[in-house]
Amino acid sequence: MLKTFGQNLAALDNPSGKRALSGIRRGIEREALRVKSDGQLSSKPHSKALGSALTHSRITTDYSESLLEFITPVFDDIPSLFNDLKKTHVYAINNIDSEVLWPVSMPCFVKEPNKIPVAQYGTSNVGQLKTLYRVGLTHRYGAQMQIISGVHFNFSVSQELWELLYKQSNSDLTLEEFISESYFGLIRNYRRQMWILPYLFGASPALCGSFLKGLDTDLPFKKSGLGTLYLPYATSLRMSDLGYTNKEQDTLGISYNSLAEYLEGMKRAIRLPSAKFADIGVKVGDDYRQLNANILQIENEFYAPIRPKRVAQAGEKPSDALARGGVEYIEVRALDVNPYSPFGISEDQVRFLDLFLLYCLLTPSKHISDEDEKEMSDNLEKIILQGRQPNLQLSHHGETIEVTQWLSDIFEQLKPIADLMDDEKTASYHEALALWQKGIDDPDSTLSGKVLNEFVSNNEDHGPWVMSLAHQYQQELSQTQLSDDEVADYRQQAEVSLKQQQQLEIESVQLFDDYLQDYFHYLRD
Repeated sequence: MLKTFGQNLAALDNPSGKRALSGIRRGIEREALRVKSDGQLSSKPHSKALGSALTHSRITTDYSESLLEFITPVFDDIPSLFNDLKKTHVYAINNIDSEVLWPVSMPCFVKEPNKIPVAQYGTSNVGQLKTLYRVGLTHRYGAQMQIISGVHFNFSVSQELWELLYKQSNSDLTLEEFISESYFGLIRNYRRQMWILPYLFGASPALCGSFLKGLDTDLPFKKSGLGTLYLPYATSLRMSDLGYTNKEQDTLGISYNSLAEYLEGMKRAIRLPSAKFADIGVKVGDDYRQLNANILQIENEFYAPIRPKRVAQAGEKPSDALARGGVEYIEVRALDVNPYSPFGISEDQVRFLDLFLLYCLLTPSKHISDEDEKEMSDNLEKIILQGRQPNLQLSHHGETIEVTQWLSDIFEQLKPIADLMDDEKTASYHEALALWQKGIDDPDSTLSGKVLNEFVSNNEDHGPWVMSLAHQYQQELSQTQLSDDEVADYRQQAEVSLKQQQQLEIESVQLFDDYLQDYFHYLRD
């Protein structure tokens, strides 16, 4: 990399640089609970019309049979990305009977958490492993936490941009090594400033009181309506200790200072035993309760707000894929479901993410110390629980700074990137910046501020508002017509995926006990 953010921008301020910047490749993974028309969690199995959740590339399930996940292919233009996501939503809505998609991150009212249906992937060994992993999550953290929904954003830049940056860097690394190390630089900068995402995009300042059954919390919740709990200045309870976190992982110390350190940390992490999880038992009688008693059953259990990724080959673990070919893209995981979009995320959010991630990439990134880790963690917790509080201060390189000042500084850095991304025909990146910049002076215009204003001002409950949105989106999507060819294509994908699952089940002749022994061979090495 060149020495400064400004030098990097100047080097790209030409036709070839702008063309290279425009080649961003993006993918979206959106999670959504299926709920009945009365707002209760669906207990129906995954619809056969949607195909096999094990082998379908675009429609699957996450933790629960009731928790759908829609996965787009990779696109290099935003309208095509959202058109694809829309079509998948339309097809799914038309094939889940009268059910609707819950359009927020925190779950609906769940009367009996022990009856939340764990996702089923068939009788093949790989399918049984996926289900057992989720059974383990149930025993470890409870089913309620596991049905929290989110949106993941996959991001990579063009090969043309990498070659330009590599040429200008005069680096002694190979191009592949340079790409991986640069992505890790992006990750470090993202982690330093990721609080901006829950501040602007956090949309879970409230939850149904039923979510706290059996949980101890000293958070000073206020009550709205009959059973909605909220924090007046919170942004994302999904990302709080009540949400998708794992305190056992605080001891792992995974480093993002280089690919080698990250891989070594993951290698160590998946071997660390947990006394707490050992008390659960692994196989009790004839029934498995979890895959193993380590802090991480598998790598996917590492709850990181951003991940370095490479598309894995068949049977390849995520870290093995990274070790084989380096970082291919990054996965942003700190996004609540946006209730104001039927797809859980908006085009303006994606444009902001483009700018923010490019800023993180093009800015020099020092290694992260233990002191940095504490500062980042403290800043994030403040934003999650009290981000919209007036005059809130964070710590920046050991110095205090008001949230509004830091936000303004970041937006000033994003504007010249928007200059390069927009052209004479469009100002879409500047428009996205202007939209989200309103959140600096008016915290109520952030997603969390808007959500609270929907029901707290009238002392109403969260649930009825969410259900009205769910029915609204269900009606809008059901009125959208897919072409005959598009419907045929989705049906064919579903049929092919079911046949692929069936074939895997036919080929699974090894006893499951032996399969697990082979799968976790590295724990014995």
